[in-house]
Amino acid sequence: MCGIAGIFHLPAAKPVDPARVTMMTDALAHRGPDGSGVWTAPGVGLGHRRLSIIDLSTGDQPMATPDGRLVTVFNGEIYNFQEVRAELEALGHVFRTSSDTEVILHGWRQWGPASVERFHGMFAYALYDGDRRSLFLARDRLGVKPLFYAELSDGCVLFASELKGILAHPLFRRAPDLSAVEDYLGLGYVPDDACIVAGVKKLPAGHGLLLERGKPMPRPSQWWDLSFANRATGSQAALEEELVDRLRQAVRSRMIADVPLGAFLSGGVDSSAVVALMAEVSKGAVETCSIGFDEADHDETRYAALVAERFATHHRTRRVAATDFGLIPTLVHAFDEPFADASALPTYRVCELAREKVTVALSGDGADEALAGYRRYVFHAGEERMRGLLPAALRRGLGTLGDVFPKLDWAPRPLRAKTTLQALGRSAEEAYAGSVGVTGPAMRRRLFTPLAAQALQGHRAEDRYIAAMRAAPARDALDRAQYADMKIWLPGDILTKVDRASMAVSLEAREPLLDHRLIEFAATLPPNLRVRGGTGKWLMKKALRRYLPDEILYRRKMGFVTPISAWFRGPLAPEADAIAQGSALAETGWFDGATLARVAGEHKAGRMDHGRLLWQLMMLDRSLTGLFGVGR
Repeated sequence: MCGIAGIFHLPAAKPVDPARVTMMTDALAHRGPDGSGVWTAPGVGLGHRRLSIIDLSTGDQPMATPDGRLVTVFNGEIYNFQEVRAELEALGHVFRTSSDTEVILHGWRQWGPASVERFHGMFAYALYDGDRRSLFLARDRLGVKPLFYAELSDGCVLFASELKGILAHPLFRRAPDLSAVEDYLGLGYVPDDACIVAGVKKLPAGHGLLLERGKPMPRPSQWWDLSFANRATGSQAALEEELVDRLRQAVRSRMIADVPLGAFLSGGVDSSAVVALMAEVSKGAVETCSIGFDEADHDETRYAALVAERFATHHRTRRVAATDFGLIPTLVHAFDEPFADASALPTYRVCELAREKVTVALSGDGADEALAGYRRYVFHAGEERMRGLLPAALRRGLGTLGDVFPKLDWAPRPLRAKTTLQALGRSAEEAYAGSVGVTGPAMRRRLFTPLAAQALQGHRAEDRYIAAMRAAPARDALDRAQYADMKIWLPGDILTKVDRASMAVSLEAREPLLDHRLIEFAATLPPNLRVRGGTGKWLMKKALRRYLPDEILYRRKMGFVTPISAWFRGPLAPEADAIAQGSALAETGWFDGATLARVAGEHKAGRMDHGRLLWQLMMLDRSLTGLFGVGR
């Protein structure tokens, strides 16, 4: 795992100052503490920070072909590089190293931009071709590895693994993007098609960008997409076997490393499955670690210990106190953009714990999106069935009833009908977009000033979900919801969280359950093999009974949680006050001060639970201060 950055002059081959490339890569030093390198030529500069994982002695970057015509910098891993290398050697290519980086160079020479389609893994890379006077940027299929880019006023293009790499360039001018603030408040993160800094873009997952000198700035081109349009055939038993086989292949391919390797183990289905399959092929005890919580209702260490004992892993646990909010400044710096998923705190802690023993850790991320593990998929599928049974007029009436129905978070589930009634009154896409949101449109309208609302020109955070679901290559509502999550939620929230938290401590995190061949297979499974009888990941759980007990497979999903509501009535109460009085939010002129004060006051007094909203606002306030200097 590494950090990459660079400069490419699009209109003409202006000189590139190596010191500027160094400034950009120095901002990414945490991603690669084991080495650094810079290469420049007329009109181009490439920089690299290395975290050594494979070919420790000869894999330094930037890496060039012997004739110097091709040069690349690469972040990530290509898990099938040995197979691709063998194919290239059969075609006459001669390799000088044992690294997967060199495969990128020879692959380009043989197949050009189409070479990216042959690589299986997580990656973001830049490749300069001196003969074509071009720079090619590419990002992996699911967006595991990030890549930011920006065009300066003179046509110079910057790129970097993290936003801080772009911002390190002395000629880049910072300004906040209000539409990204709307996206952040609606979703809890800044999605991949937006950036909190105006003028900065993220290369979308499964896309490439070919910059050719003397030609205009192009749009990214998609080289991979996920389709739910086809259905697998065969018996349930046969599909179970194929699923297990693909899981096994995915885990084994990610165990290749020349440094110590281990796994995160929460005791949930996904991380437990990864550990089980690692233990199946590992010669020694698998290194595992987990984070525990002071609050028993949120603590999973008992389940993690059960799995660790079952597979004889070398297991370590560290407990996170309910007062671990001291990590907030570290997270703000690591993420750059505002990020409201409070599970980033324990994610950082488990990465920190893993790094004490290993350099690479396998995680269980991705299965919930690929195999429909979230409870919202179960609810969405049920709501869609009800929509099909009810006349449109009746559904609209139920939606109106839901708008006036009281919000009874304290009541038994059957009485908490407000959200369901509102959902039935909307289209499936609108309802699902609302279900994945954090702060709803009504509250956002109250938060923004009239001037900010006018500047947004109707832009809504939810609209990208609606558009993705309507354009999805899919057959039914469950397909469309999963497709949208794979395109928006997965790279924007889950993968951003794991990448920034792991890279902050110089740890490489690998996600075997996001192997694209496994993902493509899962997308063909009939809906009733993904969700059945109120159970998500149904086929996966059936298939894993040979490895894991029902106590693990069918227990209530917990996930990483933090007691943020209690914090804002206790030690973080001053933060709630600051949000309403003289914060960076107030200085922007975008937020209504009276609404901010009312939100803070209602929460502190216990009249309403605005904990998640206050957390969102605090993280936004901290990010705006750090990025733009407002509020200081």
